[in-house]
Amino acid sequence: MTRRRVLIVGPTRYSLPLGESLRKKFDALGEHFDYRVLARGSGEEDGFRLLPSGLRFYAELPARLAGELRSFRPEAVLAQDPHTAAAAMVARTLARVKAPIVLEVHGNWRTAARLYGSPARRLLGPGSDVVAAAAVRRAEGVRTISPYTTRLVRELGREPDGVVPTFTDLDPFLIPPVPLPERPVALFVGVLEHYKGIDELAAAWRLAAPRVPVATLHVIGRGSRRRVVEDLREQVVWDERTDSAGVAEALDRAWALVLPSRSEGMGRVILEAFCRDRAVIGSDVGGIADLVRDGENGLLVPPRDPQALADALVRLLSDRELAERLGSGTRADVEPLLASPAEYARRLREIVDAVVSR
Repeated sequence: MTRRRVLIVGPTRYSLPLGESLRKKFDALGEHFDYRVLARGSGEEDGFRLLPSGLRFYAELPARLAGELRSFRPEAVLAQDPHTAAAAMVARTLARVKAPIVLEVHGNWRTAARLYGSPARRLLGPGSDVVAAAAVRRAEGVRTISPYTTRLVRELGREPDGVVPTFTDLDPFLIPPVPLPERPVALFVGVLEHYKGIDELAAAWRLAAPRVPVATLHVIGRGSRRRVVEDLREQVVWDERTDSAGVAEALDRAWALVLPSRSEGMGRVILEAFCRDRAVIGSDVGGIADLVRDGENGLLVPPRDPQALADALVRLLSDRELAERLGSGTRADVEPLLASPAEYARRLREIVDAVVSR
């Protein structure tokens, strides 16, 4: 089978050389594609061109993309969000190259200017929305990753060319699950940023902790909102970082995962929790609501509502039977979403082939 030449572009941050999980993904992609990656990050590896982060990334992107289009001459461009897809559309005009663009929708593009970065970035929101919507409508192909992202695309009158979940390496989480520990623990895993709802979690824990004095909140993550966690004094354990095996061990020591995000595309950590037969307390938003069924495998609460989140934490952490019931069998919910690297790459190739043939 002849490999197709594709240029992959997006705001993903890479630290090169690739780690084991990403190596599995790109080795599988290499079976179908001769790829070049233009993204953010540091380090060196064949096939990767990395740019600085921040506004400089987007400022330099159209010109750098145009250069890659001229030199690499890809058969297609895989853009990992609507804004980089828009930059690719500008770049191919500059380069006078007609490579079709396959846009990947991993989450709600409207949050990019509103929930990330500095407050001043929110001023870009209206213009950012217009650019992203135009990119979704004009891209030659669209790939979504979940029912939620598919709904976002359909709201703009566009039908996705395929729904292909992003490859998630869950091997460290697929060993047989263990029973709940004796003491109740709620686990948060994620970056300490505004959009992850870390402020709401801190406020909720201050309300919940006195009502469940034997319980602990375990936080794993780092970010610009670290002070929010530092100010939590009671019944809190904080680890700034760990690897996948460490997250699996932390889930085994917990009764439930808590994910109070203001926006979420897929929620990989939910899949990890389900693999360990742990319930999830999550915000009723986006991809979380695709995976968590209230009262069946977790509890859903309104976003940005610390009191509702506190009540859910108290309800689950004070009732072992409830925690066991909600977590029992959650691994079965993950099975339809599991795909090998080879299956992920094959399905992506099908979309690219269909778009190029048009």
